[in-house]
Amino acid sequence: MAKQKYEMKIERSLKMNDKDMSQLSDMHLAPYMQLATNLIGKARHAGGNMFRHQMDTLAILIDYGYIDSVLLKAATIHDTIEDIPDFDKNLILQADPEEGQAVLDLVLEVTRRENEDKRQFLLRILNTGSQKAKVLKCADRISNMISLGYVTDPKFIERYCDETEFFLLPMSIEVDFNMYQELINLILTRRRYLEDGG
Repeated sequence: MAKQKYEMKIERSLKMNDKDMSQLSDMHLAPYMQLATNLIGKARHAGGNMFRHQMDTLAILIDYGYIDSVLLKAATIHDTIEDIPDFDKNLILQADPEEGQAVLDLVLEVTRRENEDKRQFLLRILNTGSQKAKVLKCADRISNMISLGYVTDPKFIERYCDETEFFLLPMSIEVDFNMYQELINLILTRRRYLEDGG
């Protein structure tokens, strides 16, 4: 099973041709990485910090063959508005005169609004989110589900698995079947961990 998953990842990465690699090398991610460093001190429930989570989400998208510049730039800073108090959104616009507005729009789309609870937030993206927002949210959730391996609170793990099953599986099957398969596997392994006594 592990070998099959590894071969699937290799096959996926081989899809990135010279043109794709050139497109990636021409992308200016550095200003966004600089903005994301503001998350270095922001701890995560599973350990580590929010900066690493931004980079992990970016890596997951590249692993799945996504090279859309707006999507990758947004992944690099997708939690800044939500997790940095009084974050100045104009910094995103200033970081990138060409695509800054599109990046900001996508980040806002995957940012929980003040009047939204978690369920409303996920339903909004599922029901009315753009294709890019759904892909970004699925990559974000893959990163979060992987991090659950370091969480010891069974109720938190169960809630996260339920959310993933109810909201992210329908989202992922709509946008990327490979992400859907990975999320199913992550749900199963985390639930098996709970059944085994956590």
